[in-house]
Amino acid sequence: MEQENLTTTVTEFVLLVYLTTWLGNFTIITTVITSQRLHTPMYFLLANLLFLDVRNLSVSAPKLLLGLLSQSRTISFNECILQLFFFHFIAGAMFVFVLMAVDRYVAIYKPLRYLNIMNQGVCVGLVAGAWMGGFAHSIVQIALVLRLPFCGPNILDNFYCDVPQVIKLACTDTYLVELLMVSNSGMLVIVMFIILLISYTIILIKIKKHVTDGKRKALSTCGTQITVVCLQFIPSTFIYARPFRKFPMDKLASVFFTLITPMINAMIYTLKNAEMKKAIRRLMRRILFSERKL
Repeated sequence: MEQENLTTTVTEFVLLVYLTTWLGNFTIITTVITSQRLHTPMYFLLANLLFLDVRNLSVSAPKLLLGLLSQSRTISFNECILQLFFFHFIAGAMFVFVLMAVDRYVAIYKPLRYLNIMNQGVCVGLVAGAWMGGFAHSIVQIALVLRLPFCGPNILDNFYCDVPQVIKLACTDTYLVELLMVSNSGMLVIVMFIILLISYTIILIKIKKHVTDGKRKALSTCGTQITVVCLQFIPSTFIYARPFRKFPMDKLASVFFTLITPMINAMIYTLKNAEMKKAIRRLMRRILFSERKL
């Protein structure tokens, strides 16, 4: 009975997180699309990031919910590989974080040329490049995994398929493959994280010393982005930037990385952005007014 109550609680928690993330992220995405005032490079990149968050959550959460509701904890090999592919495809596309740092850098250092440099064509091209980078990253992961022989055991110590758990099921020595995986995923995460921290440090120094008009808004925007970057990259570093050994915090880091972070991102960008809150209120008023007219 206690186990049943625990499972029900977990199911309700995951479902709440999933629905909250969908509602919050698509509210912001819809607001960015419909509000002319938000048709700027920064909000275009933000909408892409939140779309990635929803896709990332949708790779792992539905299967987790299905397993909790049906008590079926199995996944086929093909489904596992497909989940792994999309998970790393979307995670690799997180190059959007770098693009957001570039956007803030140009906005602070080249304010008069900002809209000319970060024009629509450039933004679309950069986002497309981020998606291509994610695709290439995922293909490398899949290619390394598919070369391994699998003949048992077949129990994954997690609620979704990911490289660290899958390669441990291979019927061969995986030391070299683990090194390649860490070099690919781990180094990518660490390098991106360091670049982002250095970039935002430079931006914050520039804001503090030289920006007078709109300093508070610029600091708030950068502070929000730094918070989201840390929430995304610290758990990722813990999971991928080390040899694939079991640690007590692995599952907690996985839950935070795949379920909690996408939900928190939308809340942070909404609660700390006055312009976004105003735009959402205008959108809600338009929706309510149109419903009353009907």
